[in-house]
Amino acid sequence: MHTAVSVLAVKGITAHIGPTDLTTRGALDVVALLVLVGGLHRRRPSAPAMPLVLTALNIGLFAAMSTISAGKFPAGVGFGLFGILSLVRLRSAAFTLRDVAYAFVALVVALCNGLPQRDSWLVIALDLVVLVAVLLVDDPRSYPPPTRTVKLTLDRVYPDPSVIAQDVALRFGQAPLSVAVEEVDYVRETTKVSARYPAGASAEPMTTAEPGPADPETREQVTVS
Repeated sequence: MHTAVSVLAVKGITAHIGPTDLTTRGALDVVALLVLVGGLHRRRPSAPAMPLVLTALNIGLFAAMSTISAGKFPAGVGFGLFGILSLVRLRSAAFTLRDVAYAFVALVVALCNGLPQRDSWLVIALDLVVLVAVLLVDDPRSYPPPTRTVKLTLDRVYPDPSVIAQDVALRFGQAPLSVAVEEVDYVRETTKVSARYPAGASAEPMTTAEPGPADPETREQVTVS
């Protein structure tokens, strides 16, 4: 073990980092990640793959920061690693703005914990500030009740827009919270609308529905004729 460390020291790999410092920062990063993913993020429904995404981003950035700061690396190597990291995109429709925010927090936590030769109290304080901010801002009780949005294509054109909500309520058997007209086609004589219902409400017409992502607002596509 001593020989291996000596070899690394000669190559400049352990010139600026010690095993104790790395272990301490790694433990703090894991604890912060468990609080973020296992506690804060799971308070509201999200994409099933998000815990894996957050963990991969956090651990990957922590490893990259530890590697860059461990020894003598050219500046181009560091910029190259962060350039590769910048290519990460949450392109799936199932990922919401909330998921993107948590991904950013996971990166910030890894960045704070990945910098070597920092006082432990400073790292802990930064982690606590970030996690407490997420705890207070992303409180499920501060958000309105979850809703589901149903997109409908109605087989008629309405001369009076106020009748649309009544027609949608008649077809679904329950009055919607709101109805927005998206498109009126006078050639096909159809009207496309979006009706918003409470998440727990039964809004199923006598047609098939294709569910969308399950977040605070679920979207469905329905054709009514």
